[in-house]
Amino acid sequence: MASLSDRMNINSQIEHLQAKYVGTGHADITKFEWALNIHRDSYASYIGHHNMLAYFGVVENESVGRVKYEFLQKMLLPCGIPPKREDDEDEDVPQAETEDAE
Repeated sequence: MASLSDRMNINSQIEHLQAKYVGTGHADITKFEWALNIHRDSYASYIGHHNMLAYFGVVENESVGRVKYEFLQKMLLPCGIPPKREDDEDEDVPQAETEDAE
């Protein structure tokens, strides 16, 4: 059975990894950000492994260079335009200024 100090050590290690590496996520990560990390990691892996690029090239009947270029372009916005956050909606609404009428 794990002791309290073991659990604290594991939590400390997880927090360290989350701070060090962007793709590991954190408690407040949104579904969109999580999917974005997964897609970018996948495209980076495909680009880094020439055999995978050759496979995609054969499947799509394209050259390896074209497939690599398309994957690099898809890495910019792999999941489309990000949705508006609830916090951002409040900023768009102008706040009414209160002035004392004298």
